[in-house]
Amino acid sequence: MRFLRASDTALLVEVEDPMEVTRLGAAWSEVPGVTELIPGAQTVLVRFDPSRFSDAQLVDALSTARTGAHSSVAGPEVSIPVRYDGEDLDEVADLLSVSVDTLIERHLNAQWRVAFCGFAPGFGYATCTDPLFDVPRRSSPRTRVPAGAVGLAGPFTSVYPRDSPGGWQLIGHTDAVMWDIDRDPPALVAPGTVITFEQQRPVAVVTSTPNTSGRTGELFDGLEDDPVASEVGGPASGSGPEVTVRETWRPDPVLASLRVIHPGIRALIQDGGRPGHAAMGVSGAGAADRTALSQANRAVGNLPTAAVLECTGAVHMEYRGLPGVAAVAGAQGTGELVSSDGTVRPILQGVPFAIDDGDELSLSHPTHGLRYVIAVRGGLLARPALGSVSSDTLAGLGPGPLEAGDCVVVGDPRHAPAVVEPLGITRDLPRSGETVDVMITLGPRDDWFTPEAVAALTAQEWLVGTRSDRVGLRLEGTVPLDRRIEGELPSEGTVTGAIQVPPDGQPVLFLPDHPLTGGYPVIGAVVAEHLDLVGQLPPGARIRFRLRPEENFGG
Repeated sequence: MRFLRASDTALLVEVEDPMEVTRLGAAWSEVPGVTELIPGAQTVLVRFDPSRFSDAQLVDALSTARTGAHSSVAGPEVSIPVRYDGEDLDEVADLLSVSVDTLIERHLNAQWRVAFCGFAPGFGYATCTDPLFDVPRRSSPRTRVPAGAVGLAGPFTSVYPRDSPGGWQLIGHTDAVMWDIDRDPPALVAPGTVITFEQQRPVAVVTSTPNTSGRTGELFDGLEDDPVASEVGGPASGSGPEVTVRETWRPDPVLASLRVIHPGIRALIQDGGRPGHAAMGVSGAGAADRTALSQANRAVGNLPTAAVLECTGAVHMEYRGLPGVAAVAGAQGTGELVSSDGTVRPILQGVPFAIDDGDELSLSHPTHGLRYVIAVRGGLLARPALGSVSSDTLAGLGPGPLEAGDCVVVGDPRHAPAVVEPLGITRDLPRSGETVDVMITLGPRDDWFTPEAVAALTAQEWLVGTRSDRVGLRLEGTVPLDRRIEGELPSEGTVTGAIQVPPDGQPVLFLPDHPLTGGYPVIGAVVAEHLDLVGQLPPGARIRFRLRPEENFGG
C-alpha cells in the first residue's frame, strides 16, 4: 500500500489489487476516528477526525487493521436484464476485435463485481476477470445519456441511474431501477455487489417506480394550477396561512411559511448535509458556508445544522403565518423587513428579528461574499432524502432550486431547542476584485505535475470564473498547470476543497456538491478551516494559495 495525503482530514491509500479495495473497506470501517471511506478503482479515500489522531497514527491504525481483513468479501447478488441495442455496440466490438455476438456472450457470461460507486448516486463501477473488457472512453462525451443505459469504460461496466452527460461506450439498456430514493436501500448495487446480466428478460428485482419529476425529492410549489399539488389548510383553529404543498409531503398543521417572491440567482434549502452514504455514490452536500449555517441557527435558537435557505444574489420573500423569529448570516449586504402596515426595519447580520404574517424580507445583491443564509426559528421543513433536506444540485437529491411562488414551510418554533442568541456577527468576506489567502495541502497527485506547475499553484493568483457553482469554483490563471504524467487516472475519491486539474491546466476547486470520484489528478486541497471562506467567494475574486506546513508520514 501507498499512503498519500488527500487533505488535512483525509488520506488516499493506493493498492495494487482492485479487489482489495472492497476487503480494506470492510476492515477499515471499524477503525475509531475514521468518518467515511470512499472506494475507487485502485484506491480507498479515508476521511478521518484529525482531533483523534495524526496522519502518522492513522497510517499505523490502517496498516494494523489491514492484517485482519478477510481474503474475500461476499456481497449480495443482483441480476440485471439487458437489451443489447446500444449506440456504440458495433464500434466496441470492432475496438475489441470480436463479433457483436461474441461481445454480448462474454458480457453475459462474465461475473461482475462492483468495486466502488461514484459519478452519480447508484452508479456502480463493476469489474470482472475477463481480460477482453478494456474499452477506451468516447473521445467526445455525450451531453445526455439516458437512464438505464449500460456502458463500458476501461475495465468497468455500469448502468446510468439517471439521465446525465457521459463518455462511456453504450452497449445496451435496462429497465432496472438503479436508484430509487423511496427504496431501502435506494441503490440497487453497492461495493461488493455481484452482478450478472440476463438478455431481454423483464425486471424482477425491482418493483418501485423511479422519480422522473426532474426535481428529485421535490417539496412544494405555490402554483395553484400545479396538477400534482393539493391545498393544505393551516392549523385546526383556522389561523395561519394556506400553503400549496406537494402531495408527497403534508405537514399538519402548517403554522408558517416563506413564500418566494424573487429567488435571486439561486435559492436552495440546505442543512448539515448527508455524510456517510459514499458507498452508494452520494456526497455529503449541505451548506456551502457551515459557519453561516451555525450562526444563523444559533441566532434564532435552532440546532446548528437545522435547515435554512441558502440564497445567492438579491432575494425577496414574504412571511406568512404565526409570528416567528428569523436571522440572516453569511454574505453581507443591505436588508430590510417591510411589515404589512408599511413599517420598514433594517436587518443586521446575525441579529434575530421578529417576523409576522405579511412581512416581506428583502436582501440586496451582496457587497461581500456570495451566499446569504436565512434561518427561521423552528427550521425549514421538506421531504428528507437519506436523512437530510439538503439540495444536492449535482446528484439531484433533495428539494430543487426554489422558484417564484414556491412556499417553504417553517417548523413549529416550540420544538426549537435553545434560546435566541443575538450574535452580532462580523466576518471578513471578500468582494469581487479582492484577493484572499487560502491555505492548502499538496497531494495526493502533485507528483503528476511538473515542478514548475507545482510552483505556479502558489506563485500566481487565481481568478474565480463566472461558471462557478456549488459543484466547484472554476479557476483561471495566467500559467496553466502542466502535467508530467499523461493519460487517464483511474477514478478515485475526492474531498470537498480538492483542487482538480483537467487537461487544459485550469483548476476546479470542489465545493459541497462535487462528484465523489474523479479521473483528473488532484494537485492539492483546501484545509478544513478555509472551506467556508471558499464557499463565499464571488466570481471576480482572486485566490492566493498558501501551503500548510507538511509532516512526513511516509508511504
